[in-house]
Amino acid sequence: MTKETFTFQAEVSKLLDIVAHSLYSHKEIFLRELISNASDACDKLRYRALTEPDLIAGDGEFAISLIVDSKAKTLTVSDNGIGMGHDELSETLGTIARSGTQAFMDQLSQAKKDDGKKGKEGKGSEGVDLIGQFGVGFYSAFMVADTVTVVTRKAGEEDAWVWTSDGKGQFTIEEGERASRGTDVILQLKKEEKEWGCPS
Repeated sequence: MTKETFTFQAEVSKLLDIVAHSLYSHKEIFLRELISNASDACDKLRYRALTEPDLIAGDGEFAISLIVDSKAKTLTVSDNGIGMGHDELSETLGTIARSGTQAFMDQLSQAKKDDGKKGKEGKGSEGVDLIGQFGVGFYSAFMVADTVTVVTRKAGEEDAWVWTSDGKGQFTIEEGERASRGTDVILQLKKEEKEWGCPS
């Protein structure tokens, strides 16, 4: 299969701009959210394996790894959870339920107004909490990364897929390679984000 190019749902484009630029004082939430997603992927597979034990044959120990490549200036969050197929990649990382997205943006807007009334103390904390509440944490990766690449292989399937985006309106999906099930989220870190383990 050749590389396919998709356009983010309009609501996602709005969300990317909000998350990447409005919550800059809490950049560390991206790591919390990516680890949380990886944990969820492991939990989903653990649950499915109760009735489909073959899905974890030969690899029943679930794990999440953080991999720093100082030379390439990348940070990777890797798991051996349930993984995703082609359609799931497009649906999960290209769209968000419209109602959920709008609700997130409405509440974030309200949180900012409330912060303004309270003053600078605690600024942005409500927005951080909302990120997890509405399941949009993956997009927080664009606060620290120029490009995000997701390499994934769904449990029980042979094919692996690669999702790539710079968060500016489009993403691509193409066939890839992964030796086993699970997902790697690879962040190509911005030059100014040395603190995440990739010094110059």
